[in-house]
Amino acid sequence: MSEINSVGIVAQQTAHFNQPLTLKSGDVLPAFDLIYETYGTLNADKTNAVLICHALSGTHHVAGKYSPEDKNPGWWDNLIGPGKPLDTNKFFVIGVNNLGGCHGSTGPASINPVTNKPFGASFPVVTVEDWVNSQALLADYLGINTFAAVVGGSLGGMQTLQWSIAYPERIKHALVIASAPNLTAQNMAFNEVARQAIITDPEFHGGDYYAHNVVPRRGLRIARMLGHITYLSDDAMGAKFGRKLKDTIKYSFDVEFEMESYLRYQADKFAGEFDANTYIRMTRALDYFDPATEFDGDLSAALRKVTAKFLVISFTSDWRFSPERSREIVKALLDNELPVKYAEVTAAHGHDAFLMPDEHYHAILRSYLSKVEV
Repeated sequence: MSEINSVGIVAQQTAHFNQPLTLKSGDVLPAFDLIYETYGTLNADKTNAVLICHALSGTHHVAGKYSPEDKNPGWWDNLIGPGKPLDTNKFFVIGVNNLGGCHGSTGPASINPVTNKPFGASFPVVTVEDWVNSQALLADYLGINTFAAVVGGSLGGMQTLQWSIAYPERIKHALVIASAPNLTAQNMAFNEVARQAIITDPEFHGGDYYAHNVVPRRGLRIARMLGHITYLSDDAMGAKFGRKLKDTIKYSFDVEFEMESYLRYQADKFAGEFDANTYIRMTRALDYFDPATEFDGDLSAALRKVTAKFLVISFTSDWRFSPERSREIVKALLDNELPVKYAEVTAAHGHDAFLMPDEHYHAILRSYLSKVEV
């Protein structure tokens, strides 16, 4: 990372909301917190704000570092900063940890003020619509009436799409990257296997494992390994690992191949950082999202009231959110004669390509965002 183009040292902030939030499920959160970070400066007219919506395991920490010694900059740091495609000399960028998350926003591990214990299994199921509604409250909290743009990849792209539907007057540009208007049956199947790995872990305790002072680590590890496989393309895995051995063959069920070592490392790291109750809720939110449901499956009808201008980007090697799914969004927008630009980027990284500093991909974003008026 270039320190010259970094947003530098950043700090998270907390927005507390006392007003009740009614969720799509009918459950009500009487009060909640959202953890967020900002980069750049909000202009006097408050017209240069850009909201970043995170993906399944993402957080509010989108760019910068927490200290000079921090070795892990924000997850989209290659994209955001002075002179970068999402230029903080121009835009005021906001990253927020979604409701139900495990990085500070109110979620299953938070203390329920009624019981003085973690919510655990009693924390409600949240949806993309709930996240967008809570983000709108955060915008109100910050005094932002309209976003210059809302940007998201994968599950974040679904939130961006929902923003354009739920709050058409509050979003000027929507950047939907490596996403889809809903999940395919195959994608839902991957999510169910991941959830079952967690839920059937003996340490899960029905979601109330906090009280037992344990973590369903085995289930989380399997869920992460499964997910990680789907985020990479076969070519990327082949180029990075192939059939390379860690050492000489031992004819055992321990780590023999470098791919196995990589998956286990990623699984261990994730199980030490992420909350299982959050994971199963995030994947469920993915499953439920389908704006066309209320319109008899007609996505064009679902987007009829949209007014935002769109940039839709897909990646050729992304088989989990394939380019065909992005083109469904583009068609629905064109059916409504809405302005949309579409780019299908040749990239070998699979679904994770939206996180990579690919020059062509970044050039597309830079070109589009340079024309966004603030």
